[in-house]
Amino acid sequence: MSGYRLDHGRDIDRSRPLTFHWEGKKYSGFAGDTLASALLASGVRMVGRSFKYHRPRGLIAAGLDEPNAIVQLEQGAQTIPNLKAPYVELYEGLSANPVNAWPSLNFDLLAVNGLLKRFIPAAFYYKTFIWPDWLLFEPAIRKAAGLGTAPKLPDPDVYAQISAHTEVLVVGGGVAGLSAALQAAQAGKTVMLVTGGAHWGGRLAGTSDTIEGKPARVWIEDTLRALAAMPNVTLKARTLATGHYDHGMVALCERLTDHLPLEQRSGPRQRLWRVRTDELILASGAIERPLVFRGNDRPGVMLAGAARAYLHRYGVVAGRRIVVATNNDSAWQAAFDLAEADAHLVAIVDARSAPSAALIERARGLGIPVHTGMAPAAALGGRSLRGVRVGPVSNDGQIQGATQTLRCDTLLVSGGWNPAVHLHSHGAGRLALDPNLQSFTPIATAGHRSVGGAAGDFAPTSPIPALWSISETGEPHPEAWVDFQNDVTAGDVALAARENFRSVEHLKRYTTLGMASDQGKTSNVNGIGILGTLLDKPMQAIGTTKFRPPYDPTPFGVFAGHRVGEGLRPRRRLAFHDWHSANGASLDEYGGWMRPAAYPRAGESEEDAVRREVLSVRAGVGLFEASPLGKIEVKGPDAAAFLDRMYVNTISTLKPGRCRYAIMLTENGTVFDDGVVTRLGEDHFLVGTTSGHVSAIAEAFREWLQCEWTTMQVLVEDVTTCWAVANIAGPKARDVLAALEPDVDISSAAFPHMSARTGHVCGLPARIARVSFTGELSYEIAVPWRDAGALWTALVEAGTPYGLTPFGVEALMTMRIEKGFLHVGSDTDGATLPQDIGFGGIMRKKTQDFVGRRSALRPDGLRTDRRSLVGLEVTDGNPAPLTTGAHVLPAATAAPQPSEGWVTSSTWSPTLEAPLALALVERGQDRMGDTVRVWDLGTWREARITGLCRYDPEGARLDA
Repeated sequence: MSGYRLDHGRDIDRSRPLTFHWEGKKYSGFAGDTLASALLASGVRMVGRSFKYHRPRGLIAAGLDEPNAIVQLEQGAQTIPNLKAPYVELYEGLSANPVNAWPSLNFDLLAVNGLLKRFIPAAFYYKTFIWPDWLLFEPAIRKAAGLGTAPKLPDPDVYAQISAHTEVLVVGGGVAGLSAALQAAQAGKTVMLVTGGAHWGGRLAGTSDTIEGKPARVWIEDTLRALAAMPNVTLKARTLATGHYDHGMVALCERLTDHLPLEQRSGPRQRLWRVRTDELILASGAIERPLVFRGNDRPGVMLAGAARAYLHRYGVVAGRRIVVATNNDSAWQAAFDLAEADAHLVAIVDARSAPSAALIERARGLGIPVHTGMAPAAALGGRSLRGVRVGPVSNDGQIQGATQTLRCDTLLVSGGWNPAVHLHSHGAGRLALDPNLQSFTPIATAGHRSVGGAAGDFAPTSPIPALWSISETGEPHPEAWVDFQNDVTAGDVALAARENFRSVEHLKRYTTLGMASDQGKTSNVNGIGILGTLLDKPMQAIGTTKFRPPYDPTPFGVFAGHRVGEGLRPRRRLAFHDWHSANGASLDEYGGWMRPAAYPRAGESEEDAVRREVLSVRAGVGLFEASPLGKIEVKGPDAAAFLDRMYVNTISTLKPGRCRYAIMLTENGTVFDDGVVTRLGEDHFLVGTTSGHVSAIAEAFREWLQCEWTTMQVLVEDVTTCWAVANIAGPKARDVLAALEPDVDISSAAFPHMSARTGHVCGLPARIARVSFTGELSYEIAVPWRDAGALWTALVEAGTPYGLTPFGVEALMTMRIEKGFLHVGSDTDGATLPQDIGFGGIMRKKTQDFVGRRSALRPDGLRTDRRSLVGLEVTDGNPAPLTTGAHVLPAATAAPQPSEGWVTSSTWSPTLEAPLALALVERGQDRMGDTVRVWDLGTWREARITGLCRYDPEGARLDA
C-alpha cells in the first residue's frame, strides 16, 4: 500500500462513509470522493492495463486528462464502458472493473505483448498480416482491440435535451471562470457558468493560496454566494462543455443522476444543452505535461498537480516516500503542500540549474533535499514504483555523468502546463507557441476569448526549458512513454520521423499518438516537441493536430435524447385512427403516419382484401382517409408569382376554384415532389404535397423567401394537421355526397373534375376538391380536425345504402397503377428529370424561370437515350406481378447485361385481371409496343412496353 487518507479534505463528507467494489473486492470511501481518490486512499496502485502492450498502469491525473484509469462501471444493462476514474463520483454500492485486462488486472495474459514489443513497434500492422490474407488475422485482431465492453442490452436510461440562449457563457468553474462570470453579471448581462466537476474552485480549491487578499476557500465561497443571488446568473455544476460549433453554439452535457446509487435514480440520466451565446469565455484551465523518460509509466508515477489536487480536495496523500521531478515552479508548490501535510518528501529534482532561491530556501526549511540540474533517467520497479534513478541533464535532455538512485514509491512529475485549447480550436481558433511556457496558447478570436490558465496565464517566474525527452543516450528511448493509453513511446516518434512521417497528422496516424479516448491531453505537446527536436524544426512550424468534439467521450444516448424506439420517428395517427382500428384495419407506416394498408375481413389475406376493395370502388363507392397528404397555405400579393418560381407548371394562370397537378424540382433539376395546387382566392393557394415531404417543402418555401426572394410578399403555413380529409371515390360518390346535403352545387357541370369549392357538408365548414388518384369520380372533403369524427360518421351512415367500402393505401396504389399515375419516390429516383415523366412539353412552353430549370436542361438532360416512364404489359402468361426493381433488357437478351431500366411499380390488377407494371426504360416513349425481357435474380419474364394508362384511358369515369 502507498496512498493514504488524512483527516481533512475539502470535497469529502466524512459523516457519510460509502462502500464500493473494485474488481470484485470491497473498499470504502466517503461522499464527495471520486472512484480514483477512493482507490488511491485505499492504497490501490495498479488501476489499468495499457491498450497495446498491456503494461501495468497507475493513476496519473485527477481529471479528464487521465489516460490510465479507464474503467467499466456496473453490469448488465446498466454497464458503462471507458469512464475515467477521476470523473466517476463515488456512490453507495458502486461496482467498477478495469478494462483491457483478462482474466484479471493482476494476471493479464496479453501482457505477453510487452515481451514482444521489439517485434510489434508503432505501425507494425501496416507492414504485417499481409500474407497470405489479412482476413485470416482480422478476427483475432479485432477481438483484442478496444478497451471496455459495449453493453449488450438496451439502455434502460432516458436522456433529456434543452436549448438555451445567454449573453455570456463561461466555461470553467475555477477562479478565472468565477471572476469572469461575476464581472459579466455585474455588468447586467445574462450569464451561464458551467463546470464539468461536482465542485467549484478549480486547482486552488482547498489550498492555502490567497486571492485578492482572502484565503482561496473564502474567496470561492463568497463569489459563489454572490453569483447565486443574482437573477441573471445560472450556475451549472456537473455540466461539461463538449463542443464549440458555428454561430456561438456550445454543447453541454449535464450529468443529472450519475452520482446517485442505482436504486435512487429517476428521470433523465443526463441532459444535452444546446446553448447559443453572444460571448463565450473559456476558463477551462490548463493540463499538466508529464516528463518523458524510461519507465515513466510505472504505477506510482503521477503528475504533481494531480497529487496536489488529491491532497486538498480529498485529503489523500499519493504515497509514503515521494520524489518530485520537474522543470518548472508549480511542482515545488505540490511538494511544499505535501510536506506541510506531514508526507515524506525524499527529494525535489529540478532540471533547471538555478531555480528560484526562494523555492530552495523554503524546501530546505521543510527538510526537503533539492537536486538541481538533474532529471530522472529511469523509474525502477515492476507493478509499482520502487525508486528512481536521477542524474545531471543537459539542455537537450541527455543524462550526463553518474546517476544516483532515490528510493521511493511515488514520483511526482511536471514538465510544464498546456492551456486547454480544445474548445477554442473547435471554434476555428488558432494557436501560437509561447516560448516561455513551451506550450501552444490561443490567439484572440472574435466571438470567444480565453482567460486564466486556458489563456496561458501561469505567471511563471522564469521561462520553462524545453525538456521533451530524457535519455542516457541522447536518443529518444523506446521505453519512454509519451501516450500512456495507446502505448506510444519516444522511440515510436523517432521511428515515424525516420520513415518520413513528418507531418504532425501523419505522426498521429502512424503511431496513434493522441488517438485514444483522452485525445492526447497529456501527450500531444510532448510528441510535437520530440518530433520538432528530431527534425530540427520549431514546434510552431510543426503545429498541432486537429481537435474535434466531443471534448470527452459522451454517451450516444444523450445525443439521441428522446429519439429512440418509438421516439426516433414518432408515428403519427390519423384523424379517424380509432375508427380504422375498430374496423379491422391492418395499419402500417406510410410517410411517418400509421395508415390502413387494407381492411381484411375474417378469413381474408391482405391480398384478398385489396382485390375486394379495388373492385368495390370501381363498381360502387369507397371511403379513404387522406388526412396525411400535405397541405400548405400560400398567401399574399406575390403568392402566384412565387409558386411559378417553385413549380415546373405555371400556377399564376390557374383560376380561383380550380386545381392543377404540378411537380416541384430540386436545384439539381430532379423531381422532388408532386401534388395538386388549388387556387382558393386571387392571392390564396392551397399547395398539396406528398405526406412525407410536406415539412421539407414548407421549409424550402421559407428558405427561398427569406434568403433569395426577400422582397416578395408571401406567407407560408403548413396546415396539414389543421384539416382532416375524407375521400369518397367511385361511380356512386356523388350520391353519397349529396346525402350529406352540401350547400354547394355538386353536379358534373357545376363542379367539374380538378375544381374546388368552399362550403358546408352536413353542417360542417368544409373544403371540397374534385380530384382523383383512383381514376374514378372522387371528392376530397376537408373539415377542421376537431370535426373529423362527425364527418366520418356521417359519411359511413350516408354510404351504407350504396355499399360504401373503406379502402386502404394498397388498394389506392393498385388503382393508381391501373391509371398510370406517377408516385414520386417509387416511379422516380435521384436522377429523374421532369422530361423523363412526361413534363418536357410543359417545361418547354414555360418561359419563366423556376427552381431546377437550368439544371434539368443541361446536356445530360437533353440526351435522347434517357430513361422515361412507361407501362409494361406482361406477355408470358404468368399471372404473378413483375418484381419491383427487376431489370428491363432487350428482347433477344439471353444473359444479364447492362440494364436499360427497371420496374418501378408493379401489381396484380383486379379490374383488368392481369399483372401491370410501370418502369423507367431507356427511350421508353419511342419504343411503344416493343417486346422486352425482365430479369430478377436469375428469373426471366416477358413483357411489352405500353402507355402508362391501362384503365379508362379516355378519362370518362373521372369526368362523370
